[in-house]
Amino acid sequence: MSGTDVTVEQAGAHVGVVRLNRPPNNYFDTALIVGVAEAYEALDSSGWCRAIVLGSEGRHFCAGLDFSANAGQDIAALYRAALRLFAAPLPVVAAVQGAAIGGGCGLALSADFRVATAQSRFSANFSRLGFHHGFALTVTLPAAVGSQAAADLLLSGRRVRGEQALALGLCDRLAGEDDLLADAIAYAGELAAAGPLAVRSIRATLRTGLVEEARLAMEHEYAEQTRLRDTADFAEGLRAAAEMRDPVFRGE
Repeated sequence: MSGTDVTVEQAGAHVGVVRLNRPPNNYFDTALIVGVAEAYEALDSSGWCRAIVLGSEGRHFCAGLDFSANAGQDIAALYRAALRLFAAPLPVVAAVQGAAIGGGCGLALSADFRVATAQSRFSANFSRLGFHHGFALTVTLPAAVGSQAAADLLLSGRRVRGEQALALGLCDRLAGEDDLLADAIAYAGELAAAGPLAVRSIRATLRTGLVEEARLAMEHEYAEQTRLRDTADFAEGLRAAAEMRDPVFRGE
């Protein structure tokens, strides 16, 4: 199966590979997240797939939402599509090359596991934009790194590279630059080699309540994003990011 922005292929007997195809930065919008959700659902119903690798073409895994190109984006619709990723029943391993920034970090953390490289970069950079985080990072980031580290990452918006990401729990394994996808497929293959009924059952138990938690989190995140969208600080954050300089916030 293939499409303009999301492609799906089989890797081995029981692993499906879903790839974002908007290089180099793989910015998402609602349509792209819907495409990923549909790919997950198609693989679930395929009869052969037992585990999924989420990857991307280009320099970066995903740089989140391009605010300059998506000023009128319906974020509520985007988050409804994102909820389908959390509801999908197959385990997902994300192959994170380059940067997973903002909503891209949220997308990476929607997966069960992450394989990265020493050069990979994770950042929930919303505070550096004068904005509120989204994509259910309220739930997924503390689950991955703990509440204290999550507070540090969300409030500072700082970037974390591969080795520190592994130590924190942002990723689960490190691979060489040239081996990233192969290692992620091998990791998914380990999951696919276990009893498929047991894997689904255990995963569902471990994720009890997650979909509802993510839904409530995204509702609150969306409300806060809506409140902050028209502030001078958010406008300054976007300008500073475009101009590659430090923002000067005024609290207004």
